[in-house]
Amino acid sequence: MTAEILSPEDQARADLYGLLARLFYEPPDAQLLRSLASAGDLPAEEETSALASGWRAIKHAAAQCDPETVKEEFDSIFIGTGKAEVTPYATAYLARTETSDGGGHPLVLLRTFLAARGLARKDGVHEPEDHIAGLCEVMRHLIGANDASGQREFFESFLAPSGHRLCDAITASQRVRFYAPVARFATAFLQLEEEVVKMD
Repeated sequence: MTAEILSPEDQARADLYGLLARLFYEPPDAQLLRSLASAGDLPAEEETSALASGWRAIKHAAAQCDPETVKEEFDSIFIGTGKAEVTPYATAYLARTETSDGGGHPLVLLRTFLAARGLARKDGVHEPEDHIAGLCEVMRHLIGANDASGQREFFESFLAPSGHRLCDAITASQRVRFYAPVARFATAFLQLEEEVVKMD
């Protein structure tokens, strides 16, 4: 099968989804923190945007934080003892659609969407499909496949509503340092994506 050729803009979108997936799945290690701290800025025309501001904040936080501190933050927010302060699972933020057969549960709808496109959770992955990192990876896949209608449906049905609420919950936490700018950047990115998916 021939790989799809992406425009520079779509490749950048896919890369950002990949980065967010990585940051929300597990805390960054020393190498990733160094890479973020030394990363270049966004294009000049974006310098004053919320996305650029969020990106600069991530770079600054990455330069100031060490892996152990970020891991402690990640564990205290997303894992915790007992119930996590902030859940990374999308279905916690999505409204259930009432149906007589129970098929309106967000996780059922998500799995139905994925199955229709031949997608499923990888063997050995124990996180359910609605983990925010998984949603970012699905969006990355849909961009790579040039599936414009799939991107729009997936983004509007699953990623946008849950992603914004998750980011709000993160920024409301009193424990965040590194993940506060990550959440602000993700929010700005999702806001831009709302316009992108509508144009496709």
